[in-house]
Amino acid sequence: MSAPTSKRHAQHTPIPPSPFLSISELILPWLTPQELASISCTCHTLSHLSKLITTVRSSDASRSFEPLPIPFINSVDSHPYTFFLYTPTYLTSSPSFARQFWGSNVNPNPNYNTHFNFDSCMGVSDSVGCDCGEICDGDCSCAVLWGGEMRTECGTSCDCELSCGNRVSQKGLNVELKIVRVENKGWGLFAAQLIPEGKFVCEYAGELLTTKEAKRRQQVYDELAKGRRFSSALLVVREFLPSRKACFRINIDATRIGNVARFINHSCDGGNLSTILIRSSGAVLPRVCFFASRDIHAGEELSFSYGDVRLRPEGLHCFCGSSCCFGILPSEDT
Repeated sequence: MSAPTSKRHAQHTPIPPSPFLSISELILPWLTPQELASISCTCHTLSHLSKLITTVRSSDASRSFEPLPIPFINSVDSHPYTFFLYTPTYLTSSPSFARQFWGSNVNPNPNYNTHFNFDSCMGVSDSVGCDCGEICDGDCSCAVLWGGEMRTECGTSCDCELSCGNRVSQKGLNVELKIVRVENKGWGLFAAQLIPEGKFVCEYAGELLTTKEAKRRQQVYDELAKGRRFSSALLVVREFLPSRKACFRINIDATRIGNVARFINHSCDGGNLSTILIRSSGAVLPRVCFFASRDIHAGEELSFSYGDVRLRPEGLHCFCGSSCCFGILPSEDT
């Protein structure tokens, strides 16, 4: 009588995954879409695994770097997602990685062990921060607003922790967003919940460039854009000194490596986001952050103004749809 019992037990014993499958699950998430498409043609197992990776990539553009997932949604064409490297904040030097793990639910996820320090970019070690304690109160010396376009937050030289209320832009995304394919525009960033006025939305992250390198890259991007199939994400922000007689340039390129802000489209009416420069205590360079300029409803596209100058009359067409649309995207000499 023991043999049938043993047979029934054997039928329910799970089959361990093959070494080939286990290794494939670790390697394939590091591949580009082109490499993934090529390898999926080699056998049924890799084809099935490639489809699973595509599904996971479409479900979260942030690769688990952010507290909340940011899905891709496309009902326009057959592109399930767009490929780029992710960083939650700007990088002050060229990235040391050419690939990034993306597309698998294996545990542990390598991205969980990657730490980005939001307030240590070119920090000044001997700067003086607040001594409020673990949580700052309303009298914190770091909480300063300069004319609505710039503010300061606590940073590396402060005693408070990340949970401090004066570190709102340093905790990653805490609003639900989605990246949606839009006809004529391409990808756009949309609210997936009600975002109240004044709420922090995201930072503009990417490679921090010198002005010389920014100009060189813009020339390359302009040539590529002539085919109407390329769109760069190089943002130039000018921080004016109090005298307004001089300014400090910030060049952030999110074309190859960036975050969800690279999907925010232009609107000729100014959009629904305010651009605020935030300088953390102990850091020389500010970060470019977006806050809701009004209540933004779920399903509404996020947008801001790329600028008012249009030096290229034959530039890229604007499809913002606002009543004051100029028909051409802003452009100037970088």
